[in-house]
Amino acid sequence: MPLINVKNITVTYGKHKVIDNLSFSLEEGDFLCIVGPNGSGKSTLLKAILGEAKIHSGNIILDKELKRNFIGYLPQHNNIPEDFPATVNEIVYTGLLNQTHFVSSKYKKRADDALKTLGISSLKNDSYSNLSGGQRQKVLLARALCATSKLLILDEASNNLDYNSKSSFYALLKKINKTENLTIIMVTHDLDHKNLLGNKILSLDHDSPFFGSTDEYVRRIHAH
Repeated sequence: MPLINVKNITVTYGKHKVIDNLSFSLEEGDFLCIVGPNGSGKSTLLKAILGEAKIHSGNIILDKELKRNFIGYLPQHNNIPEDFPATVNEIVYTGLLNQTHFVSSKYKKRADDALKTLGISSLKNDSYSNLSGGQRQKVLLARALCATSKLLILDEASNNLDYNSKSSFYALLKKINKTENLTIIMVTHDLDHKNLLGNKILSLDHDSPFFGSTDEYVRRIHAH
């Protein structure tokens, strides 16, 4: 059974169809990049998968072992002020709140493992407000990783990063996908084919929607 099976979903706002009869499926370990123009329904699709957007018709079937409160999510705009008075550890622990309100040693280990995976263990007692933009994004990614061992969803998570920070962030995502066998869904505006990280692409361009392999998508781009 696929990890996620999206079957003929339509999502509407008023009379406007934001997503129209969309179908695709993802297996464990897939890395999907979602691309498309503004207003094509990219963020709406993520919210539908997370159970935060009402589906007009069709359905989304999750593997029985994948519960929505065990999905890691890094939104486009995080709600943590840059001067928020908390340590890196305290920020990362908030990723566990959907599963527990008591941070036991088991959950502390999960947070420590996430920090280690991202190479920022040395920052765990530092103040979040003193970090660079790239470091903050790694902390928020660690928070999302704490919530999941199955599925990580990223909504334009690299938008505010400079080139070097973005390259480092993308390298981390590829590493996590491969070494942890973690399924990743990432909305991106970065259409340079070298930065289409995953093995699959979903293009929500209304004129010519596409779902398939990244290689096939790149060939289609070059053919046009």
